[in-house]
Amino acid sequence: MIQLQNDRLCIGISPMGAELQSIKDNSGHEYMWQADPQFWPRHSPILFPIVCGLWKNRFRINGDEYPMSRHGFARDMEFSLLKQKNDRVTFVLESNDETYRKYPFHFMLSVTYRLENNKIHIIWHVHNTDTREIHFQIGAHPAFNIPDLQPGEPMHGRLLFDNKGPLRRIVGNIEGCISHEHSVMHTENGIWNYREEDFKEDSLQFDECQLHQIAILDKTDKRIVTVDFKTPCVAVWSPYGKNAPFICIEPWYGVSDHAEYGGEFCDKYLMNHLLPGGSFLSEYSITIG
Repeated sequence: MIQLQNDRLCIGISPMGAELQSIKDNSGHEYMWQADPQFWPRHSPILFPIVCGLWKNRFRINGDEYPMSRHGFARDMEFSLLKQKNDRVTFVLESNDETYRKYPFHFMLSVTYRLENNKIHIIWHVHNTDTREIHFQIGAHPAFNIPDLQPGEPMHGRLLFDNKGPLRRIVGNIEGCISHEHSVMHTENGIWNYREEDFKEDSLQFDECQLHQIAILDKTDKRIVTVDFKTPCVAVWSPYGKNAPFICIEPWYGVSDHAEYGGEFCDKYLMNHLLPGGSFLSEYSITIG
């Protein structure tokens, strides 16, 4: 575990998946979900080179078909430590024979974590090291403890969206994939009171750049955690049927296949493309308090 610390926060990142696994304030209070396998055995996986699921867990490049499980392989691979300073650390994953068999492109994916007062910047850099155009999706999946929730109490909480709505959410969980339809979700002046039943059809996904900030509120409506992002899609999730005491806020440059999608990988909805030598750079941030 690599740690970064200032006078406000201490964070821990594992080289496995370059995964952020802990966010503590200067009193030692933990904000991140601690991966109890009874509920969900991860903290904040990086989703690459796909986000969510593929129809029948397969994708096609120039007619050739490849299998890939949900959310891709980066979260389960060891990243190398590239550089570390007092306020930041960078991890890198480079394509190799193993990744090329799964995903036939050459790439370099680096992830930087930077501390700034009570804020954590998470910076993604995808570089095309291939001789042809590459196609990819990338996303975040951080899980945060729900404030004020007592052990054994039914799962519930409050989120504040920067769009007071109404919001349009993607409809459907069809074998892990989505439909082309949307439904309307209303909030109370941007505040959404959620409960476990809201996740019966898996995550709530908001595309079309509707949202750029989501905050977790406590029972007094104080901001506990705020996630800022520029992504075209964001999801909110907690595992249905487990009464889990955490909530995920997931900025995505990508989304699941549409159900029965049989087209080329490059033509998927919310796909990103890089010409040889090109780079993709973006970030999202987590603010505590």
